[in-house]
Amino acid sequence: MRPITGHDELDLFSQLPYIRNEELANDLAVGRRRPEWMWVALCGDRLLARTAWWSRSAGDAPLILDILDIEDSTSGPDHVDIGARLLHAAMAATLPNGSRPPEYSRFVPPDWRENAVTRQAVENRMTVLERTCARLFVERLRLEWRPESPVPEPNRRLVFRPVRDGEELVALMSSVLDGTLDAHSRDDLTRMSEHETAVRHYEDELARYTSPRDWWRIATLPDGEPAGFVIPARNDYNAIIAYIAVLPSHRGNGYIDDILAEGTRVLAEQHVPRIRASTDLGNIPMANAFRRAGYINFEREINMTWS
Repeated sequence: MRPITGHDELDLFSQLPYIRNEELANDLAVGRRRPEWMWVALCGDRLLARTAWWSRSAGDAPLILDILDIEDSTSGPDHVDIGARLLHAAMAATLPNGSRPPEYSRFVPPDWRENAVTRQAVENRMTVLERTCARLFVERLRLEWRPESPVPEPNRRLVFRPVRDGEELVALMSSVLDGTLDAHSRDDLTRMSEHETAVRHYEDELARYTSPRDWWRIATLPDGEPAGFVIPARNDYNAIIAYIAVLPSHRGNGYIDDILAEGTRVLAEQHVPRIRASTDLGNIPMANAFRRAGYINFEREINMTWS
């Protein structure tokens, strides 16, 4: 059990299939991954298990554990044991002593529970995590809009304008946390105020996007009163709807459809090949809004965390 030596061992590391494999070479080249964050369990030249962390470019520490694979063709509990031993060893060598491990994220098929083979594979990986005291945190829908879908038409109920500055957006982000259904935001609110939660989200994510900020939109009533906002952006891989919300006093009026339509139009005008978005499985109103806008649920995301 050891980290890979570098780019020369990517073929070895990629012997186990996962959608992230196609991103590994570029991630290593730009610094989103490091060889010392990518661990393998080997028997000779045979890859039995692997794990890896990801961070933003030139990040000083791992931000998320997004690869954990074991050889599913092996029968019995041994491959789960190997995966757990590998993860223990990798965490001890990679993460700062005494620090809380970064969250685990895994993309899975949307029907993973209905397919016996896929379900077993997902549950085996979850068992590996559980043996290091991780627990299921939330399951999320991963959604995608494609250019062959019609671009939603505006209905003129709302007026859209650019965000004036970060201070305005943080104030609105603080407001929408009242009654939020987002599991990550609810968890943050157990440790921070609404304002602190909004500032952290803005500084750690939204402010880091290099796509134009004039894509960001505030939705207002005709008299100028804000009703919500949407943050169309581009991350390191795709065009995305990074954040979308309706202010508490304006919920229940169907404004989410208008706001999502505006964010989709902004990105569609850039002729992007796809638009990605995510929402918690339990956030039914948001999931339905994405479906009405032509987004399809192409996969799910399993998030696990350490207490």
